[in-house]
Amino acid sequence: MRSGGAGRNASSGTRRGHRLRVAVVGLGYWGPNLVRNLLELEGVDVACVCDPAAGAREKLRRRYPGIPARTRVSSVFTDKNVDAVIIATPVGTHHALAAAALSAGKHVFVEKPLAASSADCIELIDLAAERDLILMAGHTFLYSPPVNMIRDLILSGEVGEVYFISMNRVNLGIHQPDVSVVWDLAPHDFSILLYWLQESPSHVTAISRACVMPDKPDVAFINLEFASGVITQVQLSWLAPSKLRRTTVVGSRQMIVYDDTSLEPVRIFDAGVSSSDPTTFGEYQLSYRTGTISSPRVDIAEPLLLEMDDFCSSIRSHSVPRASAALGLEVVQVIEAVDRSLALGGERVAVGSLDAMSIA
Repeated sequence: MRSGGAGRNASSGTRRGHRLRVAVVGLGYWGPNLVRNLLELEGVDVACVCDPAAGAREKLRRRYPGIPARTRVSSVFTDKNVDAVIIATPVGTHHALAAAALSAGKHVFVEKPLAASSADCIELIDLAAERDLILMAGHTFLYSPPVNMIRDLILSGEVGEVYFISMNRVNLGIHQPDVSVVWDLAPHDFSILLYWLQESPSHVTAISRACVMPDKPDVAFINLEFASGVITQVQLSWLAPSKLRRTTVVGSRQMIVYDDTSLEPVRIFDAGVSSSDPTTFGEYQLSYRTGTISSPRVDIAEPLLLEMDDFCSSIRSHSVPRASAALGLEVVQVIEAVDRSLALGGERVAVGSLDAMSIA
């Protein structure tokens, strides 16, 4: 089994010197934002958009009157002038739409999560590989400048040994009718963790509650264990008095607070604790360090624009994008482990044994 994204495609639209023609399927909340950013890229055209809802099509037509709007997705997949398809539809439709687009010879970008099951993800990865096509998962936070700054600090060793990470992603709304809060919000934090730590968790435990809609959890507390020793807690909720997007990374040398809603998104604390050998029986000497707090300058760039640029660049260079399908598979495997823990009343369960990063 191979990951899609490293092969050659003979489509004239992907050869050097030709403009890349991209179609966007799904014009709900996220689709129009994807269209807006695609129009900012050099050498890229939005070939058409597609949505069965007349209101959604009309709203986009008023903003971008020159972009053709279609009602039938099959007409997009059979259009020889379309080189790539972006799928921004409900999770339950991802597999069928992506499989149809790949089968039609189109490069495919799928908004997070890649599919509703790891089995579906693997099918898509295999299909993309067989067709020598790019398959990319829409994990936008991998293109966030603050997220990449923190990744560099972790991988450079400046943070030291990472002890634990706590993540909070809560707000009042928006309840999704088709998925739980885990499938809606957790892909963001799980993709960030995999990107930072370069490993998947080995085990998870989780508890949740469906407070508003029966059988649709809207609050969840998730614990993740990594083989490296890192432990992580992720809190997710559609029911909170205010919006909070805060992550704390605690290492042996530095501590970092990442607040996605702050004007200072990254704050680095020169703080920690060290121990020395006891001088007498039962005596432990701990030294606490509270040094400077810095807020480094973070580049201003729209992550979605960087993500769209990576997708189009990967098509042209036949290279694996940062938000690869393999990483998308890993994220879904972690979500499935969370669902198993929830079904077992919060028991500790192992994450799927398939190492998606080893797919080549």
